[in-house]
Amino acid sequence: MNIRLFQHGDEDALWSMLEPTFRAGDTYAFPSDCSRESALNYWLNPTHTVYICELSALPVGTYLLRPNQSGGGAHVANCGFITAPASRGRGVASAMCRHSLEAARAGGFKAMQFNLVVSTNTGAVRLWENMGFAIFARLPGAFLHPAKGFVDALVMFREL
Repeated sequence: MNIRLFQHGDEDALWSMLEPTFRAGDTYAFPSDCSRESALNYWLNPTHTVYICELSALPVGTYLLRPNQSGGGAHVANCGFITAPASRGRGVASAMCRHSLEAARAGGFKAMQFNLVVSTNTGAVRLWENMGFAIFARLPGAFLHPAKGFVDALVMFREL
């Protein structure tokens, strides 16, 4: 797998990964009826560093890296990860997480925090725990899952 910075011209590939995830509404607190423009504006926010993960030159995942907070909290990184639906279960998220930890360290971050991991996204929870993240808070009913109703959201954290 090759993980590289987003480049102008990657917008169609990025949207092809964002759209099914946002439309499903089961892992991101983002409107499921979002437009391409709003999704790309969010993901490509100037405060985000965006990466594209490729396998055989085809985009299979993306992640964004940013400070979790500003000011006194800017030393803690935050990431968002999306794997293309056809590439799930192939190690893409693991590769992107390892890459993000290295990129965060290189960027001077001291820790990484995930603010809202949907508890029913058991694959992600298991992966983040395997990558050294711990659950620091469980927010009861903080996420409205389209099929399961109100489910818990997790705050996960690890030092770098």
